[in-house]
Amino acid sequence: MPRQQVSTDLAPSPAGPYSQAIAANGFLFTAGQTPHQPITGDTVGTTIEEQTVQAMKNLAAVLNAHGLDFSHVVKATVHLHHPGRDFAGFNATYEEFVEAPYPARTTVGSFLGDFLIEIDAVAAIPEPLGNSAEE
Repeated sequence: MPRQQVSTDLAPSPAGPYSQAIAANGFLFTAGQTPHQPITGDTVGTTIEEQTVQAMKNLAAVLNAHGLDFSHVVKATVHLHHPGRDFAGFNATYEEFVEAPYPARTTVGSFLGDFLIEIDAVAAIPEPLGNSAEE
């Protein structure tokens, strides 16, 4: 199956990871959504709550650019950078964006970057009307 590189107009050139996605086999795979302001590239916030809000806003923008929203997300991987920090506020903030039933989610630790959180997501792309196998 062919892959299609897609990106949004969220980031300056060269595009940051918070603006990239790959469409393949009926899914949209987003690169790491980080807590960076898309225009300046500056890290937004110092708490897990503030950074989760920005990462989720960036993810929402990528999804929306492709006609999708959080209801299409089937899998999320959350990278919590700098283990040892207080990540207690993550779940409540995440749940402000994603309604139950929540997509499958894994959480991993890492020491990458100067920020606290990164979110990868896989969203199902609905089949266009008139393209079902039954027709």
